[in-house]
Amino acid sequence: MIPKFHDARDVFFERRFGLFIHWGLYAIPAWHEQILWRGKMKRKEYEQLIHQFNPTKFDPDAWLDLVEEAGMQYVCFTTKHHDGFCMWDTAHTEYNIMNTPYGKDILGMLAEACHRRNVPLSLYYSCPDWHHPNYPNQGRHHEMFGPRSGDDPDIEKYYDFVKKQLEELLTKYGSIYQLFWDVNVAEYYDPSINEWIRTLQPGILINDRGPGKGDYNTPERHVPEGGSFSKPTEACQSLGRESWGFREDEDYYSHKFIMQSVDKILAMGGNYLLNVGPKSDGAITEENVEALRKIGTWYKSVQEAFIGTVPASDMGGHDEIVMAGSQRKVERDHVLLTRKGNTIYVHLYRDTQSTSVVLKPLDILPIRAVLLNNGQELPCSVDLLPWYWRERPYLRIRQLPVNELTDTVMVIKLEFDEEVCD
Repeated sequence: MIPKFHDARDVFFERRFGLFIHWGLYAIPAWHEQILWRGKMKRKEYEQLIHQFNPTKFDPDAWLDLVEEAGMQYVCFTTKHHDGFCMWDTAHTEYNIMNTPYGKDILGMLAEACHRRNVPLSLYYSCPDWHHPNYPNQGRHHEMFGPRSGDDPDIEKYYDFVKKQLEELLTKYGSIYQLFWDVNVAEYYDPSINEWIRTLQPGILINDRGPGKGDYNTPERHVPEGGSFSKPTEACQSLGRESWGFREDEDYYSHKFIMQSVDKILAMGGNYLLNVGPKSDGAITEENVEALRKIGTWYKSVQEAFIGTVPASDMGGHDEIVMAGSQRKVERDHVLLTRKGNTIYVHLYRDTQSTSVVLKPLDILPIRAVLLNNGQELPCSVDLLPWYWRERPYLRIRQLPVNELTDTVMVIKLEFDEEVCD
């Protein structure tokens, strides 16, 4: 069982699916949000992009419409990425949105829309800063390759600046759901900063990538599978395989791949933050719009398997055969389970091999089995199968529409009497 906080932060376990938004100057070269670190662009060249950034198509309500269509429950927005450019009206650096041709407070507009529409807003803030003169860029990962002429590397001075910026972010934009620190490369630890943050925003959730321990883990991209997480977890993934920010000619993950990833993480008890990178004009690409809508249609059809449930994969669902003599293992059906009372949900987050799934070692017949994706009722039996002729009968769900539903992740609802969960 994943431990809870037993305070206002427990809302974390109700808000399971959110939208991550990586957006900044890096949308103009449209290669990667870390183009200064991964590419060949120079800082002095990159910093001139401030004079080009004019996202006239930015419409926070259009973004939130997509959040609703995708079945998402909150938004996490990048206020300052590693490049140091700030997407709000900050008094502590001129390197911010107000000094672009656009000249309007992006974060303020998004926050107003979120609060008006009752969408919780989380804020991303990068620990490294490739622009600020006090950040000690030493060429470590996610850092510039050394200080520039005129810089004054001083981690204490830098975090004084950070605290001033956080005070703006946490006092001028209403209620903030989460603070998402990113990559504490300098390994600067001061737990009092997180404690101070809570005085500004009581009940705020803080992740594990900053100067203090944090409330929850944030694995990224590809997460190993297992029965369940042992700590509060919010996994993050981008729709684009190469970049989190907007990238021209991006290699997008398939809709099904993302569905499988979402299903796996949620069935393991984690939350999921799915990222898009808007274009430099503020619009979200058609590829991302289509993906969010497609994933949202699937998510809404199966979300009862995630809301108010607990991981239950220890009850069964790993159909593994050990061949006599040769000791070869043959894995057939590998599913994850969640449970709410005496209802079990079977998550087929891997491509199924056949028209049935065996839930070894379960051997109790459910009252009813329903495929949530389309409402189809499925026949079940407790059978002694040829593969398990030396063992005993197991629960078998039959007639799965594996050749019809090839572009989705199937989730099956099993309704039992009181015996199954005793």
